[in-house]
Amino acid sequence: MFKPVSFLRSTLFVCLFTAFIVAPLWGNDKKAEPTNAAEAAAKKAEEAAAVNEKFAAWKATLSPEQQEWETVLEENLGGFYLPIYKKQKVAGQVTAWDYVADDPKLPRVLLIGDSVSRGYTQSARKALAGKANVHRAPENCGPTATALKKLDIWLGKGNWDVIHFNFGIHDRRTPAADYESRLQTLVDRLKKTGAKLVWASSTPIPADWKEGPEIKTLLEEKNEIAARVMNKNGVEIDDLFTFITPHLAETQNPKDVHFNGKGYDMLGEQVAKHIEGSLKKN
Repeated sequence: MFKPVSFLRSTLFVCLFTAFIVAPLWGNDKKAEPTNAAEAAAKKAEEAAAVNEKFAAWKATLSPEQQEWETVLEENLGGFYLPIYKKQKVAGQVTAWDYVADDPKLPRVLLIGDSVSRGYTQSARKALAGKANVHRAPENCGPTATALKKLDIWLGKGNWDVIHFNFGIHDRRTPAADYESRLQTLVDRLKKTGAKLVWASSTPIPADWKEGPEIKTLLEEKNEIAARVMNKNGVEIDDLFTFITPHLAETQNPKDVHFNGKGYDMLGEQVAKHIEGSLKKN
């Protein structure tokens, strides 16, 4: 039988519990979260300032040579990658852009390329450990237009034995004639370093990528143009497009140009294999 008094007592208890126990917790949650855009921006700025302070303190402990490298990174990584890099370093993480202390007995290798290249850098380093000093350019290198402006910065003090380079995904909408002309200019400049040059074909763009299926075709056309330029100039080709295509289902992120850990490991090992072969030819 329904008991009104018991029901009222239960209801009263729930109300009091909510008022005195749960409500204060809700209030604390609200205080912990920004209530508007200005507050969120202030919190983000505060967090960034703390990371910058820790990064500066860490940098001050480094050798002059490494401090010089960190300064180059700060000047070139840009507003997207630099904050990520700083967070990684203050957390003690190893990154693709870490300073490389050369073993003078080993050849020097430079990797130039976009975020896909950054993704396979550490795997390539691991595979070439004890065989080569593997450096990478101090930024996400982007399109050929950027390379024409910043190649000298990326080359640094030089003395490279092998330069493994790629431009393609960021040039997907570059007019074909412009792309070919820029690549030729870049090859001419890279040849002056005296290094063995290795061109990496651009890895595939999936047909269901956000920019539409025509982008896949445009990238493949860029690979054809690049192959023509490299063959004309006697530059070796590390055909990463052909290498990774049979494994895309298991290695490439869905609807994305980037890869998972397995994909980057496979690419890095392939890059290392090709570089090692090139070094043996020198």
